[in-house]
Amino acid sequence: MRLSTGIRITLWASLLLLAIVSLRWMTAMPGSSASDSLPAASELELTLAQELEADVRALAEEIGERNMHRPGTLEQAADWLEERLQAIGHEPRRQRYELSGAGMARYAGETADNLVVEIPGESRPDEIVVVGAHYDTVPGSPGANDNASAVAVLLALAEYFHDKPQVRTLRFVAFVNEEPPFYMTSDMGSHAHARQSREAGDNIVAMMSMDGLGFFSDQPGSQHYPAPGIGLAYPDTASFIGFVTRMRDRRLLRKALGAFREAASIPSEGAAMPGFIRGVGWSDHWSFWQQGYPAFLVTDTLPFRDPHYHRSTDTPDRLDYERMARVTVGLKAVVRTLAE
Repeated sequence: MRLSTGIRITLWASLLLLAIVSLRWMTAMPGSSASDSLPAASELELTLAQELEADVRALAEEIGERNMHRPGTLEQAADWLEERLQAIGHEPRRQRYELSGAGMARYAGETADNLVVEIPGESRPDEIVVVGAHYDTVPGSPGANDNASAVAVLLALAEYFHDKPQVRTLRFVAFVNEEPPFYMTSDMGSHAHARQSREAGDNIVAMMSMDGLGFFSDQPGSQHYPAPGIGLAYPDTASFIGFVTRMRDRRLLRKALGAFREAASIPSEGAAMPGFIRGVGWSDHWSFWQQGYPAFLVTDTLPFRDPHYHRSTDTPDRLDYERMARVTVGLKAVVRTLAE
């Protein structure tokens, strides 16, 4: 039966309205994003920017490409991370796991290491907040933004909280093997960590993954999005940091972004979208979803703005360390809030 023109128009109008309401629900976030007109950086932010740059350069320049394609580089990076964590007062442990070959058969039986530090909670130590970033790179890239930038922030957060125990236990993890050929397989370091956590009965109440925190642009048109229509809700300028998760974890994301906006002096945007949309599950938080843990991603959106993503030109000189410092200040508030 052929529908009349009036009925077809009504159906299309209803679908359009549903799409608008759904997009509004997915993107409605608490608080207000900071203005693009950034205030002068504080002395703390300037000092922090120098420390972040030093860590990024140590990983991306002194070590460089870090993956199993170049034997020995992951071990070198893990040694460096262990020394840095010890220098800021932690006693890191290596979580070594054996690869099954799910990512690539040639690596079956080989081992890799996550680096883990914990700060026990004062009154609810059995409730765990995980903060993580991967330290490996794709073959051929020094990985300054992907992902030395987030590892540098991870170290800054671990240093800030090392003598500040919270209500819940804080667990900081530098993950190995996030990148292809291990990406979205059981051979990811984060997948091994989440799986072992579930087997141990760990009560992980929140997981924050950080991936790509250093590339920003003030040029109109510098920001892109993974699906048609999403750009209607967000800026086209790559001057903000993004918070992303699946729809199921919307409440957690809103809590995190609300805390960030109260403390940070840099613009921020958030979205809780269907997990099948490109980019929503593109990092270590995906591994925690597989074990039923709530998790979200903090990112500059990487391939949707950074033209040097996964290239040999992903070098430290391109990153904006002052804005990274502003992000770090905001993420301190996020961690405190999640750990309450």
